[in-house]
Amino acid sequence: MSPTLADVVGLLESWFPPATAESWDAPGTVCGDPSAPVRKVMLAVDPTAAVVEEALDWGADLLFTHHPLFLRPVHSVAATTYKGALVHRLVRGGCALHAAHTNADAAEGGVADALADLMGLVGTRPLVPLPGAAVDKIVVFVPVSHSEAVLDAMAAAGAGNQGAYSRAAFRVEGTGTFLPGADARPAIGTPGTIESVAEHRLEMIAPRSARAAVLRAMLAAHPYEEVAFDVIELAVPPAGIGTGRVGELAGPTTLRAFAQKVVDGLPHTEHGVRVAGDPDATVRTVAVVGGAGDSLFDAVRASGADVYVTADLRHHPASELRERAALEAGSSDPATGTPYLVDVSHAASEWPWLTGTASRLEAAVTERWGTTVETRVSTLRTDPWTFRLDPSGEPQ
Repeated sequence: MSPTLADVVGLLESWFPPATAESWDAPGTVCGDPSAPVRKVMLAVDPTAAVVEEALDWGADLLFTHHPLFLRPVHSVAATTYKGALVHRLVRGGCALHAAHTNADAAEGGVADALADLMGLVGTRPLVPLPGAAVDKIVVFVPVSHSEAVLDAMAAAGAGNQGAYSRAAFRVEGTGTFLPGADARPAIGTPGTIESVAEHRLEMIAPRSARAAVLRAMLAAHPYEEVAFDVIELAVPPAGIGTGRVGELAGPTTLRAFAQKVVDGLPHTEHGVRVAGDPDATVRTVAVVGGAGDSLFDAVRASGADVYVTADLRHHPASELRERAALEAGSSDPATGTPYLVDVSHAASEWPWLTGTASRLEAAVTERWGTTVETRVSTLRTDPWTFRLDPSGEPQ
């Protein structure tokens, strides 16, 4: 039985969570029936008219793109508009459209990881880490006789999940003491009599988003009329994912040789590969960002990268970075000083992610639903530039 669109979107969003997208971004499903079966998925960087036609001609049930069709709010998808016409064309052809944009940039196995893998980087880390999920430590004092029941209830509500482990908890035994008042109805003890009970101090970590559910479950399972507990908000650590990657080459090389590796690894576009720096300089540490990346120069400098690979570098930010690097290297030559720059086509920098995601999707569908989904990665060039002129005026 083929997975439905809802099934496939759920799988994709588990890999590329929409919550990790930038606030200005608009990833997600543009059109499609959640209950429709998905047998064929086309992957592409851009949902252009040519890509839409390619998907429909191939019989795709889902077009999965990196760039969203709509980045700004719209009030109409009338077929008289360019993008509205694409939506109508997809709907008539029975093809859904779903996008994962900056959420795919940041994710493990996303755009940045694919670009880093293509460069042969090892020991990679996020260039700009995202904060991890907010978590609480919940501490409750419970009679030893009910400790397991309370622990199980809290775990079922979402507490105690740490990495690959579940039901993680810490317990230490001590003595609780209390004096029930005349109006009390104690589970243990008698009103007016001081009571001492063997208790566990039970500690569990829980997502802050699950706090209310965990506390409800804890209180429902706890035998006491009045429960003693603490909720401690913990510091939020980095998530281990984020924008871009920084890593090491297997061995030092020259900037010229490294740039050639970039040329050989990425799809060819008329933009080509532009390099700023001494061709014979040695490079070891590399930072990469798929798509436009000159807003992250400060993070690249802080990372200690020798060379930075990204797209859409603008004249003034790039020039200022190189001048600053040269001055810090004690030189007036703009070719000196790190980070060196390797500027590539926007679409080309994001395309390598598609092939790995296609293979990952095929394997996951087979494992989860016991069936196959056919994938196809579009090789249509969606880079807008079509030719370059050399000094003689001949196209290059």
